[in-house]
Amino acid sequence: MLNGRSEVTLIGSMTSKEWTRGMGGSGMRQSKFRHRCEYFLFRCAVCLLQLLSVRQTIQLGRFVSWLMTDLLPRRVTRYNVAADNIRQAFPEMSDENVTDTIRKMWAHLARVVAEMVQLPRKLTLENCRECVTFRNRQPVVEALTQGRPVLILGGHFGNWEVSIASFGLFGFPMGVIAREMDNPYLHRWFARERERAGHRLYLKQGSYDGITELMQAGGNMALLGDQDAGKRGVFVDFFGKPASTFKSIALMAMEYDALLVMGYGIRLPDDLNEGRWARFEIGCEAVIDPQSLTSDDPIKEITEQYTQALERAIRRAPEQYFWVHRRWKTAPRIREQSKPARRAA
Repeated sequence: MLNGRSEVTLIGSMTSKEWTRGMGGSGMRQSKFRHRCEYFLFRCAVCLLQLLSVRQTIQLGRFVSWLMTDLLPRRVTRYNVAADNIRQAFPEMSDENVTDTIRKMWAHLARVVAEMVQLPRKLTLENCRECVTFRNRQPVVEALTQGRPVLILGGHFGNWEVSIASFGLFGFPMGVIAREMDNPYLHRWFARERERAGHRLYLKQGSYDGITELMQAGGNMALLGDQDAGKRGVFVDFFGKPASTFKSIALMAMEYDALLVMGYGIRLPDDLNEGRWARFEIGCEAVIDPQSLTSDDPIKEITEQYTQALERAIRRAPEQYFWVHRRWKTAPRIREQSKPARRAA
């Protein structure tokens, strides 16, 4: 699937007749056929996952864990990337414990996928208290009822889909920012499922006006803020090492005078005798108010505070974090000494 920049370049280098014959003909038909096949296979998988009990979902997680950790080549499963990240975050951890954490991570992620599919049927307002417990709830309620915009922040940690769905069930709809998927059939399915609880999906590209309108109206927005931001990001410590982090969250909070709520949703031990489904703890790790900042660099201070809050949350259940992502991919630039300083040295 071509991205926007590639399409512009390609269109500019072809005549309209060639473009019509190429992309408008067989290429478009093949792409549509492939998307339909992918969607058919995906819906078959969805049907199977919806049939699984909690015990069977646990077994699925164990199988995926064995497949990704013990069977497939480590270069395919990005084992070394995950291991390096864990060692940087927990330098005291032994090699055996590193491997065990990676194994549990894959089991957890397999369950996240299954639970995301099962979510609309398994989690309702009537049974929410059986599946979800809340930690430090009062500051979140106060933030959501002040009439100011609220940014609900999280990371690829725990089951973030359950966390967002819970807010919708309790009458706090919000905008959810996500990337548009290449397959339009899959994209519509995921959009429909995420909006089922009352939320609204906004694309990372092309939804600026909608996001602006929501924030100006005092609405709420859900964001994940733990990916590498490249050379243009602001560097803040994450597990004691500088990590490039997006400035956009802090800029949005300052522009719209929005409160930031850093939360998490971790899976609790299963209750196979009494529990009908998986159990989760949704917690608030920090509430950040831009009005209370005193730093000369508020963007860095906001980014630093919510990144440290995410770190504290991850320490509660390290095996439920997505360690495969290269969080420290971009290294901070080292300023070169000026020529006079080098000569003096």
